[in-house]
Amino acid sequence: MSQRMSRRDFMKFLTTTTGGIVLVSCGSPATPSASTPETITVIQTQEVDVIREVTSTPPPVVQAPVADVLGTFPRRETLIVRQLTGRVGTPDNMNLWVGWKWQDRGLQNLADEAMWSVDFATGQIVNGLAEGDPKYSADFTSLTIPLRQGVAWNDGQPFTADDVVFTVETLQKFDGLNGHSFFVDNVAAVTAVDDHTVKFELKQANSRFHTTFLDRWGCTRIMPKHVFEKEADPVQFAFNPYVGCGPYKVHSYDPQGFWTAWEKREDWAKSPTGILYGEPKPKYIIIQAFDNEGAQILAQLTHQLDVAELSADGLKALLAQSQTSRAYQPTFPFVVNNDPAITGIVFNTARAPFDKLDVRWALLLAIEIVEFMSIAVDTTGTVSPIHIPHLGPYPKLYHEAMQDWLKSFTIDVGDGETFAPYDPDVPARLVASAKSRGYVFPETQEFVEKAFGLGWYKYAPEIATKLLEKNGFKKDANGQWLQPDGKPWKVVFMAGTVLTNHEARNALAAVQQWKKFGIAAEVLNTETAADLTATGDFDIYGVWPGREPWGAGPDLYRVLDDWNSVYIKPVGERNQASYASRWSSPVMDDVIKRLRETDPFDTEKVVAVGIEGLKEAVKNMPGVPTYGYIGFVGWDEQFWTNWPGSENAYNAPYTHWPNFKYFTPFLKPTGN
Repeated sequence: MSQRMSRRDFMKFLTTTTGGIVLVSCGSPATPSASTPETITVIQTQEVDVIREVTSTPPPVVQAPVADVLGTFPRRETLIVRQLTGRVGTPDNMNLWVGWKWQDRGLQNLADEAMWSVDFATGQIVNGLAEGDPKYSADFTSLTIPLRQGVAWNDGQPFTADDVVFTVETLQKFDGLNGHSFFVDNVAAVTAVDDHTVKFELKQANSRFHTTFLDRWGCTRIMPKHVFEKEADPVQFAFNPYVGCGPYKVHSYDPQGFWTAWEKREDWAKSPTGILYGEPKPKYIIIQAFDNEGAQILAQLTHQLDVAELSADGLKALLAQSQTSRAYQPTFPFVVNNDPAITGIVFNTARAPFDKLDVRWALLLAIEIVEFMSIAVDTTGTVSPIHIPHLGPYPKLYHEAMQDWLKSFTIDVGDGETFAPYDPDVPARLVASAKSRGYVFPETQEFVEKAFGLGWYKYAPEIATKLLEKNGFKKDANGQWLQPDGKPWKVVFMAGTVLTNHEARNALAAVQQWKKFGIAAEVLNTETAADLTATGDFDIYGVWPGREPWGAGPDLYRVLDDWNSVYIKPVGERNQASYASRWSSPVMDDVIKRLRETDPFDTEKVVAVGIEGLKEAVKNMPGVPTYGYIGFVGWDEQFWTNWPGSENAYNAPYTHWPNFKYFTPFLKPTGN
């Protein structure tokens, strides 16, 4: 089992250590040797003055003492990063196949290797456990996957096709495991052709089947058969310690969930990371949760945190005080803005009144987006009116292509009145807001579109009022909204406890807008958000209004398939979709089916079907897209350099992403 250290031990950083002593060895003068008598020629000499220049030997270089981390890990060999999702609620349980397990504690980003991973910074697909691309039959009803040879689990057992077969059959057998519905719906049979080839027979044509194994923050991960086959019920198995094929293994963790320490495997060369990129440089990595961003800033200022993830104001405060910290970009907007995720607002469409389309649109039109953006991210995000972010290939293929449709799109207000909600003038107002906040940037069309987007929706409280009144809502004498039954309308926006994370930032901004509109809205910050949303016990949540696209290529299958009706479960049961709106429609099901049967490399057809899906999502608005996910990352260069910043974007820059392990071989210790 893994070692466990208390939070108290973690906070007991040593303030002094014994400094290393550098010994300089000096050679002794040569000793004269005995010799036989010899004839000596005497030459008359003359005294002269000789001036000798004497150069003193420089003093030895002595490294300054640096406290060990946890009193155990040498600081110069240890990388310390912030955990995005906060304190781990179930630190003893590492079973990623059951519910949410705080996978960014190091499970997905250090210990595990997926079949394939998407690198959104380079646009490349990284072959992990798979040796290459899947090979489909002509009708997309079967496929084979070649597996990488020479890979071992971190307990030394070889990784083989038997592990893949066991994983799929186990997921099909136990309905409490993540992905159960998907594999039951799709897989007729799975077999190991040999140790390094696996074959799937599908129940229906699915040209995207392999993408369930493609990691971009979440995928179907492979179980070590030799571990799980000993368990009668894998749903109840804690899987501690985590056995993966990644380059790091669990060293120890805080039983209260505030940190997890990882140690580089001695056989790191048997991980796909080691095979592809070489030896990771940090011997130890500690992933730590912080109570607030002030604690992060203080930790980095004292060189006890190498990677911080902050708010806009927090990053500005860090850079103003630190001589060794840097941001992802050296100039405005400073942020990581190539993350293929859209943030925003998620409605629980299985709960009244959010099951009503008019109510969802009313809540959207009660938002003044410029104010919203200033509250959420200090106007540094890029807005998107559709359920994918405005970055990479998506603006040209989708955002620009949908402009005419968005401008002509209308909603039914009632009594024969329609309203066109789209507003292409939003970016100009965001530019003015950013300038008023002291930001300096070029106002070229190219920069403005990239930094602020192409448009969003109008602020139309009068239309929102008509939509609500149309559905029986009314205001009381104090201007507060009442439900059709006459009771005060209270809206609860649920978010996690890390207040700098984007679901919390969206929640704060939205609630302020809705309060101004007369709704009794409030934010509920809870560590149990993942479980509550999975079972449908919430009003509104912030993760995410649409599932993230791959980040490489035009395909939106990953986005649209999350609205597949086959994944929707009744309230009280765990939903099988990745995100929690519990919405679908016959139109969307048809779009998903046609996209599944379309060659993913036929860009024209893929985009055409993808646009149909995005239109259906906009019409129904199961969640409101606001701005693309941005990261206010602060890197400390006191102990480590060669971070994948915008000027050298060799890898996705986030340490909470699965790709983190792939940039550990490229970090450079400073020796400071």
